[in-house]
Amino acid sequence: MSKGTRFLTLAIPAVLLYILALFRILPVPLFSEEMTNQILPVLPFWLLVTFGSYSLSSLGMGLVKFHDCPEAYESLLSEISQARDELRNHGVAVD
Repeated sequence: MSKGTRFLTLAIPAVLLYILALFRILPVPLFSEEMTNQILPVLPFWLLVTFGSYSLSSLGMGLVKFHDCPEAYESLLSEISQARDELRNHGVAVD
């Protein structure tokens, strides 16, 4: 099962349950009706902001940890020099 299939297997029922609860077809346990009327309409925006915050923090941590990979740096430099050599062999001016 691919990641997309797994995601859709979980997302479609979750969206259906949310719509049923939003239109009060399905009762929400553990919360009063007044509280669900306040929470359910803003839940998609809260999820969007949470996902954005997670994405930005992941990118930030990737930038912070970027200099902790000297072997990746050396590997990248060797690949760049190899690509330059191959381009020179094919007659492309790289300098």
